Amino acid sequence: MNGDWRETLVRLLVAVALAAAVGYEREARGKAAGVRTHILIALGAAGFTLASLYGFGGADVSRVASGVVAGVGFIGAGVIFRGGHGEGVAGLTTAASIWVTAGVGMCAACGLYLLALALSAVSVLVLELPKVRD
Repeated sequence: MNGDWRETLVRLLVAVALAAAVGYEREARGKAAGVRTHILIALGAAGFTLASLYGFGGADVSRVASGVVAGVGFIGAGVIFRGGHGEGVAGLTTAASIWVTAGVGMCAACGLYLLALALSAVSVLVLELPKVRD
């Protein structure tokens, strides 16, 4: 591996810690995807990103990022469901938090710690906003 293993470990741990913050908010609200799910999403995104950075000898890493974005979209779609009897659609916010958490993992894996922190912090703030009803 071309990168220093300590730096790689730090990048993974940053992804885990920041994803845990977003996941904690979802879990505290009793949502289907909580701390473990968000950590695993960020960890997987970080792992794929690190593999693309160091494992493919200069290959186009943006292709892996594109794959992560699309793949996580499918996972997020799994938490979206339609309620019965006109209840509407549920799970969109959790799906969005999963998608953003993948971005957190990718940013942490690239060493973009401030961006990863900002994504997590703003996500938690947005998730904490009171829900506005029509």
